Amino acid sequence: MTVTMTESVDVRQFIRQETSFGSDDIATLEQLVSGSQISDVRQEVRSLQEEADANGEQSESFLVRVGIGAYFLGQHQNANRFLSRVSGDTVGSFYHALVLTALGQHAEAERKFEEAAKLGYDSVECTLRRAGSIRSLGQLEEAEALLRSVAMDAAVRAEYSYQMGCILSDRGDTYGAIEYFERAVDMDSHHSRALFRLAAENSNRGNNDEAIRLYEQSLSKPPHYQGALLNLGLLYEDSENYGAAAYCFRRILHVDPNHPRANLYLKDIEATSDMYYDEDSLRDEARLAQLLSRPVTDFELSVRSRNCLLGMDIHSLGDLTRISEQELLAGKNFGETSLHEIRDVMSAHSLFIGQNLQQGKPPDLAVLQQQSLTPQEQAQLNRPVSDLNLSVRARKCMSRLGLTTIGELVQRTADELLSSRNFGVTSLNEIRGKLAEANLKLRND
Repeated sequence: MTVTMTESVDVRQFIRQETSFGSDDIATLEQLVSGSQISDVRQEVRSLQEEADANGEQSESFLVRVGIGAYFLGQHQNANRFLSRVSGDTVGSFYHALVLTALGQHAEAERKFEEAAKLGYDSVECTLRRAGSIRSLGQLEEAEALLRSVAMDAAVRAEYSYQMGCILSDRGDTYGAIEYFERAVDMDSHHSRALFRLAAENSNRGNNDEAIRLYEQSLSKPPHYQGALLNLGLLYEDSENYGAAAYCFRRILHVDPNHPRANLYLKDIEATSDMYYDEDSLRDEARLAQLLSRPVTDFELSVRSRNCLLGMDIHSLGDLTRISEQELLAGKNFGETSLHEIRDVMSAHSLFIGQNLQQGKPPDLAVLQQQSLTPQEQAQLNRPVSDLNLSVRARKCMSRLGLTTIGELVQRTADELLSSRNFGVTSLNEIRGKLAEANLKLRND
């Protein structure tokens, strides 16, 4: 039975029919999971799983339908649990091999693809998938030889180009791999794994808009890979589309409620949602920033006061909020009269001298290195931030803050990092952990 996307299907009747699961049924199930009836499929598959667990013995047709339904919903452990009880079913064997691949059990998957081919499943497709399993086991030469053995029949298939691209990628030939992945997508615009690879490459190169488009396209057909949802959520968040980011993380948690990163990223969004959408607060911050940037020459100060401030490298109202009255009085020719004059100017704008002392510039790294640091400690501070092997989100925050070395990072406080866009508690804890491994910490920690 095949349906168009606009037709409504009796999901219960479709899932529970006792006929063998064929290609038309697979196409229908893909459409159901991709469309508005996914919740009906999820409910019916859950009901069948409970029945199978309660009753024990079930027909192979029943087990195949439950297992493939779980696979398309991303429930790979459940899918494996049911499909492993099936023997001799052509479609069941092939989809069990796909499930084993998703679980990273590549040796078992390779054997299962071979079994599916012997049972009559598309032998070329099984060979291409077997080559993927062998490649995942690190046997690149064997995988390529297997692909070449069916090249005459397989070269026109998207899966062939995808598998060749993976081999080139594993060998470090990134540009050659991209060419094959693009070829796969040209042949099949819904080839989710090729789209995922292209999206990841674009994201690594900073082409976020193209990466988002490709990740979205990769999720147009089930099963929806958690890696694609997670990466897409991070890109949405980076472009300040927080609702879409939260949706991606919730989709992951619907399948895997204990997914650690999705949980942490969703909590970050929920904890800081007020900051993102409080327009009044953002306007107030903009007005304050504009006020603090005003030069002291805009105000009616005596020549002595003005010259004293310029001599101390104080050029704006913001500079006056980051210095104490004692430091001003220590300046050459700066006395109580000038202090009172400046107090009046600051008070007229609801500011006061020294109110942002904690936000002053961190100490210069060169000054730190002139102190009691050993050559080994100096070398450690001069290492690039990339040596910390941070997550994509944390790396982007470091780039946004202009932090290129570990020494520049440790000069920042936790509050300064948290004030950066999209930098949340998750990234802060990650950085603290990485620094702790090197016996370092953030300023004031």
